[in-house]
Amino acid sequence: MCLSEEEHRLNPLNQRKRRAPPQFLQTMLLSPQAERNWESLCSVLEDVLEDQSHRQLFALELGSGTGQHVIRFAQKMPFVTWQPSDIEEASRESIKAYIAATHIQTVLQPVHLDASEPWEKWAGLSKNSCDIIIAINLLQYSSFKTAQGVINGAGKILKPNGLFITYGVYAVNGIITPSRNEQLDAEIRKLNPEWGLPDIDVLRQHAFGNGLRLERMVEMEDYYKCLIFRKL
Repeated sequence: MCLSEEEHRLNPLNQRKRRAPPQFLQTMLLSPQAERNWESLCSVLEDVLEDQSHRQLFALELGSGTGQHVIRFAQKMPFVTWQPSDIEEASRESIKAYIAATHIQTVLQPVHLDASEPWEKWAGLSKNSCDIIIAINLLQYSSFKTAQGVINGAGKILKPNGLFITYGVYAVNGIITPSRNEQLDAEIRKLNPEWGLPDIDVLRQHAFGNGLRLERMVEMEDYYKCLIFRKL
């Protein structure tokens, strides 16, 4: 779903940085990739949440980064209250700045959350408290321990029938294709040998062991995929 010209013109995320309020200039981070992919991601979310749009939902975003995604999602889906999170202080400050600049009412202040820790330490979130948990470009930059923590936590914190949605690049049955994804995997592993493209089948099995069923896989741009898990 595209923004109207008026929405695009008025949105602070579309204004040049020099026009942003000066108090936000040093804290608002910008990811070109987030600006490219937010709309296609939003379309997937709108599609899977369409039958629940009549009621208020609560969503947790893991590894929110700059905050661009969560702000865009909130603007397009006002029936969802969003809880952004990130382990990095600079990212949390950026999210705060975007919230202040856009005056968005359905995005809560960001919290520190380390997904590799037990779910009981996830910023005070209680069991069965979330309708949606989303992780964008998180798993390929995570160790297997963190990926396990993400899935374990999702299995605990999601409400029955809740959705766990991940977006990224993946291996399939141990195979990475095409060659550009092999190169991406190698580059990520140079940053940290414990990182790399996760295998969909490994994630599916681990998710099922935590009460989550892989319900749908959506092919996205540039060989990215959205994996949509539902809590049984």
